[in-house]
Amino acid sequence: MKKRKKNSYKEERIGKVKIIPDFLPPPNKLVPKEEAVKITLVLSKTSVDFFKHLAEENHTHYQKMIRTLLDKYAAFYSQ
Repeated sequence: MKKRKKNSYKEERIGKVKIIPDFLPPPNKLVPKEEAVKITLVLSKTSVDFFKHLAEENHTHYQKMIRTLLDKYAAFYSQ
């Protein structure tokens, strides 16, 4: 196993500092919202359990995973 080189910092001037304006968009602008339509959908218990298990492992929501899967499927076959 390699030994890590310990960083050594010195108290010295770092030179002229230039402050730049914030150029990053706010978090709500990073992911564009699509229009959503609420529906009622009956799925098999096996499918829902599958997605719930995966969602728990990946610290996300199972409904979001199913929605993303359907979006990707639709995009693939819409071409």
